[in-house]
Amino acid sequence: MAASQQSTVPNSNIPEYEYIAINTKPFHIGSFRDEWLKRLKPKDYSYQQEDTETFEANFAEAMGIREETMAELRSVCSLDSLRCHAEDEQPDTEVVPPGSTLKTLIQRKKRQDHKASLKFPKNRHDLYADELERLIVGRTPKTESDLIPEGEIILTINVYYPAVFEKFSYIRPHMTLLMMGSHNLTELRDAICCISDLQVCGEFSGTPDVAPDFICKDHFKSAFFFFEGVFYNDMRFPECRDISVTTVEWAKSHNFPPFTQAKMEDTLLQDLRLKVGFPYLYCHQGDCEHLVIITDVRLVNKYDCLDKKLYPLLTHKHRVLTQKCAVCHLFIARWYTTSDQFAPSDPCLFCDKCFRMLHYDADGRKLGEFSAYPYVDRGAFN
Repeated sequence: MAASQQSTVPNSNIPEYEYIAINTKPFHIGSFRDEWLKRLKPKDYSYQQEDTETFEANFAEAMGIREETMAELRSVCSLDSLRCHAEDEQPDTEVVPPGSTLKTLIQRKKRQDHKASLKFPKNRHDLYADELERLIVGRTPKTESDLIPEGEIILTINVYYPAVFEKFSYIRPHMTLLMMGSHNLTELRDAICCISDLQVCGEFSGTPDVAPDFICKDHFKSAFFFFEGVFYNDMRFPECRDISVTTVEWAKSHNFPPFTQAKMEDTLLQDLRLKVGFPYLYCHQGDCEHLVIITDVRLVNKYDCLDKKLYPLLTHKHRVLTQKCAVCHLFIARWYTTSDQFAPSDPCLFCDKCFRMLHYDADGRKLGEFSAYPYVDRGAFN
């Protein structure tokens, strides 16, 4: 049910490749879902589990297999045929038995032995990845009202780091999200994690103990998505401004094709017309620009996470190296300074302890001349 499959039906609601294996032509998300629902039977996208007898009967009919052949397959492929322990013994599924000949078990044994040799066999990143997997696979809600409706559309969305310097090499997505077609664009915007939203405005060398009044996300709330010639602006709050108007007016004055505008909070993902595999734009904090690529559009199935409260569902988050203090090289940086006579470089990063020991006396008075700004490390999202 992936959107990247090429269709032979001449229908603008069914995606076709614009560039083979790269991106499709524009199509309407909601209409694409409707086309699937017209062609599929309800049992094809139902959450109901098929009983064994019905499955075997349907399988035999579809493959043209006789009952004798089906019985042989049932015997050869049964779990009992894979038993590598005594029948009265309860195996530990986490331990690979010695002398295994299966390639998968050999590889698993190597991985277990490698982890056992490490000082810290499981770090917090592995634990977090395991937690993400538990949320993704087959999670069902506790109440019927939280169950995703059958026939709902699911979009896979990759969000990339902003290219803020020339030697930018992050080609992997910063995060991958699963979202339903019934989500609106503001829910996508709120699910995107960016370090520029957490930055603190102001210079605090004279008052390092004073907590800042706000972070950038609280103060600069304007943002927009750009999909297929339309700017979708976030206008939920009185402080929000239409930051796309400059581009719209510039395009008009230079005889470019006209752009249109809409509100982000009034637009559902299923209302969008877009290309799968094509890079689009998310802009916030004035000039912090992220590429957004929809990589898949499909119907939800019974093996998905079916709890709508867990969506937008994070399925991947890229890990980045943390910036350590330039003095102790041990703790994560919390301050950066400029025009600093005590620093080995300009600008320079310090952890909180080294920053205070170098720049203030025992009574907390500032030593020398320098400018200090709070620093939020990108590894905060690890």
